[in-house]
Amino acid sequence: MIAIMAAAPAYAEDATGDEHDIVVTAQKREQRLTDVPQSVSVVSGEALENIQATNFSDYLKLVPGLQLTQTTPGFGRLVLRGVNTGGVASTVAVYQDETTFGSSSGLVNGAILAGDFDTFDIERIEVLRGPQGTIYGASSMGGVLKYVTKKPDTEGFEARARASVETTKGGDESYLGSAVVNIPIGDTLAFRASGFYRDFGGFIDSIGTGGSDVDSNINSSKSYGGRASVLFKPSDNFSVQLGAYLQNLKTDASNSVDSNPSTGRTLYGRLSQSQFVPEFTDVRYRVYSAIVDADLGFANLVSATSYSTLSQSFRGDLTPQFGGLIQAIFGTPNNFFQGQLTRVRRVSQEIRLQSPENDSFEWLIGGYYTREKGIIDQTFNAVQPGTLTPVAGLPLLGVATINSRYRELAGFANATLHLGERFDLTFGGRYSGNRQFANQVSDGALAGGPRTLPDARSSENVFTFSAAPQFEISDQATVYARVAKGFRPGGPNVLAPGAPANLGTYASDSLISYELGVKAETADRSFSIDIAAFHIDWKDIQVFGQINNFGVNFNGGKATSDGLEFTTVLRPTTGLSFSLNGAYTDAKLKDDTPPQVGGLSGDALPYTPKYSIGANADYEWELGGETKAYVGGSIRSLSKQPAAYDFAFRSANGRQRYLPSYQVVDLRAGVDFGQYSLELYAKNLTDAEGKTSLEAPGNVPLGAAGTAVIRPRTFGVTLTAGF
Repeated sequence: MIAIMAAAPAYAEDATGDEHDIVVTAQKREQRLTDVPQSVSVVSGEALENIQATNFSDYLKLVPGLQLTQTTPGFGRLVLRGVNTGGVASTVAVYQDETTFGSSSGLVNGAILAGDFDTFDIERIEVLRGPQGTIYGASSMGGVLKYVTKKPDTEGFEARARASVETTKGGDESYLGSAVVNIPIGDTLAFRASGFYRDFGGFIDSIGTGGSDVDSNINSSKSYGGRASVLFKPSDNFSVQLGAYLQNLKTDASNSVDSNPSTGRTLYGRLSQSQFVPEFTDVRYRVYSAIVDADLGFANLVSATSYSTLSQSFRGDLTPQFGGLIQAIFGTPNNFFQGQLTRVRRVSQEIRLQSPENDSFEWLIGGYYTREKGIIDQTFNAVQPGTLTPVAGLPLLGVATINSRYRELAGFANATLHLGERFDLTFGGRYSGNRQFANQVSDGALAGGPRTLPDARSSENVFTFSAAPQFEISDQATVYARVAKGFRPGGPNVLAPGAPANLGTYASDSLISYELGVKAETADRSFSIDIAAFHIDWKDIQVFGQINNFGVNFNGGKATSDGLEFTTVLRPTTGLSFSLNGAYTDAKLKDDTPPQVGGLSGDALPYTPKYSIGANADYEWELGGETKAYVGGSIRSLSKQPAAYDFAFRSANGRQRYLPSYQVVDLRAGVDFGQYSLELYAKNLTDAEGKTSLEAPGNVPLGAAGTAVIRPRTFGVTLTAGF
């Protein structure tokens, strides 16, 4: 069965070929995708398997306007509609079912630690574009990415497994495996468990400053984990689902390669990285949840309780930046690295009541509480060259610890008023308050000696809203408008030695989005289109700059983002599908940022290309009996994209720094024998060197910059067995 991404208005086919409307929970109630008055993309679990997707980078081509900045698996930033200035707090919220994941504060790197959950055995991914502050709360200014997992099923037993082998140009082989089992336990109880293991071979070589080989394929990585859930459903009116999810992502080195700092092009004729100290990253996700769903007659009650943890430990090579300084001061040759632990533990509780479906008026009210505990623990170390042995005789060079707390309490409501058969008005609001605390302790020669800052505290209250009229032109066409406010908390700041006292806190930022969209399809559903135009006014933008080599949060002035997004789907005949999606985004500063950041009025917002296009085609046909075959292909094209702000580069070159444009082509084919299937695929067929981020010169030798690169040309084969 072939499946492709479809955005509203859309439908899907089940295993028998029957058509049905796609149902989503974008507004925290089950609705047909066509009835949601905002821009939403849906990628089904079947479509994800069809394109061999396991993580963010694999399904970007299916979602217009979604961008990823990533140097290491599990260490990435999501961007929607250009809402990004490089701050450390998230603008895209990540959910797993009812659980918000990561941090809402700016003190534990929430923006660059977006939850990159494995996509095996999920029902679908929903991507909500534009601010979602009314229903999803803080740090969803750009939108929401939501993983909807498969529930345990009391109807029947299921077992399925997949195994893949890949080979990558210039790299090591990769091995992937996953399995799931669903076990009914009577008519009211079911258990579902899945597991996965991904061993990705490296493809970047390590070189010394003289260009000599040191090691090959240093950036190998592993991702493994699983999910277990139990569903108790004694009647159609009551259910309880308990779930546990864990995932570990271990990486030996980043996907960064030495590059020309002006153009972003790869240096030395190969994918290579100057590494003096072996690096690693270890990211761990844990999510535990309990969802109670009860039909009370007059309304449906949902209680969602969760406890989640996200931890990241890494060793980062800082030899080019600090090794020479240490030698100059203490006269000792050395290599230098930073060790860091970042961890957030989060408890969340949401309770909401929602009315049954009604032809006149539907409503939803709820309350939300969350509490976070965060820590960043850093050490700075000089070691003997070529080893991890500390250099003897040096004083303490640097340690720093930041403990933080975040607490939020919110109430929200959303309603839809049906004014006749063809006109609806959806509106809502959310009032929330947050309280934050931070404690910062540091010591060492690089930190200016022992220092314990006074406890920092902040609090704020905010109201967000949304309103969306929708008019049904015909049974096949709908036009809607939407205005919505998004919000991201401010809070206590991390203060560098010598930083002004007035930087002890930074303010929240907020935006208002205006959207106009059309969703339409032909009567026979052979063609559909979803198109939306938007304008965003963003004020008090949060930005991140440097004071004495320490990162600090700042507030800037204003920014805007204007754009157009679309998805079209064409099904000219049975088994043949085409889809085309694209985005035009013109996001830029209206004011200069603080000088420590380096952005000027008129500069483009970082890591959003002005143009992006994704095209997909699939064809499926019967070979006889239960056997089917398919072929398909995809292409994603991005225009050049602005990198992070860099005042020194701007001053020297009179322009922003940009990463080059690129195109990625993927092919796939397979045969489905019923219980078994065999699939062949090629990713990045043309071996494009797509760049996704840039680290300005300073920590790369010989004046080079580090740019994160996508995986080179990869061929693979997958075998699936199901019972």
